Amino acid sequence: MGYIKSISGPIVKVQLTGEAVSLFELSYVGDSGLIGEVIDINTDEAVVQVYEDTEGLKLKEPVAFTGSMLEATLGPGLLGNIFDGIQRPLPVIGERIIKGEKHFPLDRERLWHFKPTVKEGEQIKKGTVLGFVEEGSFQHKIISDVEGTAEYVAPEGKYTVEDTVVKLPDVEIKLHTRHPVRIPRAFKNRLPLDIPMVTGQRVIDFLFPIAKGGTASIPGGFGTGKTILQQTLAKWSDADIIVYIGCGERGNEMTEVLEEFPQLKDPRTGRNLIERTVLIANTSDMPVSAREASIYLGITIAEYYRDMGYHVALMADSTSRWAEAMREISARLNQLPVEEGFPADLSAKIASIYERAGYVETLSGDRGSLTIIGAVSPPGGDFSEPVTRHTRRFTSVFWALDRELASARFYPAVNYMLSYSSYTDTVKQWWENLDPEWSSLRQWMVSVLQEDDRLQRIVKLLGIQALPEEQKLTVETAYLIKEIFLQQNAFDPVDAYSPPEKQIMIARLLKMIYQQWEKALKEKGIPVSVLKEQPVIREVVQSKYQKTDYTKLIKKVSEVYQNLIVSYGE
Repeated sequence: MGYIKSISGPIVKVQLTGEAVSLFELSYVGDSGLIGEVIDINTDEAVVQVYEDTEGLKLKEPVAFTGSMLEATLGPGLLGNIFDGIQRPLPVIGERIIKGEKHFPLDRERLWHFKPTVKEGEQIKKGTVLGFVEEGSFQHKIISDVEGTAEYVAPEGKYTVEDTVVKLPDVEIKLHTRHPVRIPRAFKNRLPLDIPMVTGQRVIDFLFPIAKGGTASIPGGFGTGKTILQQTLAKWSDADIIVYIGCGERGNEMTEVLEEFPQLKDPRTGRNLIERTVLIANTSDMPVSAREASIYLGITIAEYYRDMGYHVALMADSTSRWAEAMREISARLNQLPVEEGFPADLSAKIASIYERAGYVETLSGDRGSLTIIGAVSPPGGDFSEPVTRHTRRFTSVFWALDRELASARFYPAVNYMLSYSSYTDTVKQWWENLDPEWSSLRQWMVSVLQEDDRLQRIVKLLGIQALPEEQKLTVETAYLIKEIFLQQNAFDPVDAYSPPEKQIMIARLLKMIYQQWEKALKEKGIPVSVLKEQPVIREVVQSKYQKTDYTKLIKKVSEVYQNLIVSYGE
């Protein structure tokens, strides 16, 4: 026990009067019992970070320590639910959160059909699958995190999350469990990251792929489309389960997410997308300290489903707001600021998030992955600021969003010159099993875009007419790549999602056009202006919005230019 000694925003100093407390211990602050966490301990004083609004707190009010860390409640009923940063269920709370109010995150009354897979007398180990519960279209595995001999196993039937389904000598296992949010869940082994997470976005899958179990950052200034891109990835990626965290985002953006997600149809199953999604809402007007908790809460929930053998994608929007909260708390603690006022452990905190991603063999022998994609909001679009720079160190994919592209209504506004992926070589085998020419097609496209970027400096100064025909060929080909391949309409029913097979066929088509143009230029000296004005090019541009047979289109384009080469000048 203790009592409040001083209050500074979310930071409360507590005079200790009872037994010693431990770091990150959960505490209840004041007469209202506000939820907090111990973040610093001195001889007879503890510093508590309060996750709720501290207005109205008074000195000398009591502080109780629970003896346990901040934990996530894990069990059937997480999918389709919406929580705040400390896992209070927002649909249950309603429009207004009452300070200090405690809510059990899951529905205590709902009955779940449990099918046991163990028998009485059986030896239970950590990772043993005790039984299954049908959660929507998913098979929710009840996995033991303790060891012992099963003295009792509940027969198949309907149970609440509070009911005991397996009893060991020293513990009763219920349909739900709890796990400290700051401690990663255990697994057997890490596995190679060699399977791409297919997003259906051509610029990502083809040029800058992310592997299942990988990490990615989406830096971009205001209005560059970070939130839309993350929502698009949530909808179209081939992850089994989505955990979406709105960390310190504007209230209107989170309102759109909360209103739109329940209405979105899952393109894979035809059911509501929300059925395989967990939403965590922590808007900018909520207490800043809860932003940190929301990130760790989301990761713990994602790891829980990963341990069942599912592929989970976690979207954090945005980690910059979380870092700003750390800066404010650090200032209130009078800690020595480092670059731009951020605390000295900023780099370590960012690493602690992204290091929990991975493709693993679980304790139960399944294979599951947790892919973490974090949006970063650098002030003024400055990618050299500390949060973006440190995030870049600990993520293997960098999808840099460009303000100029966004202003030109070019979406996704991924700057193909600044972006990169470290997974290109690891997922190469998967793509080449699909098409042996993937690597050569990708390399060709990258080289054309790089050469075009160099030539654009001349074009902007003197115009394209100042270039020789060979360079005009590069510039016009790059224009087609950008227009047909890189630009993608998230709201078009056909173009919103581009499967890998379609991506390869479009790339083949573009390379074939380049080769035909190059042949026409070398053999007959046909100007690029004539080549690009052929009516078939308009058909090519429109093809991505239609259900196109690309084999036939490639043949048609080839015939058009073969005939042009033969007949030109006659």
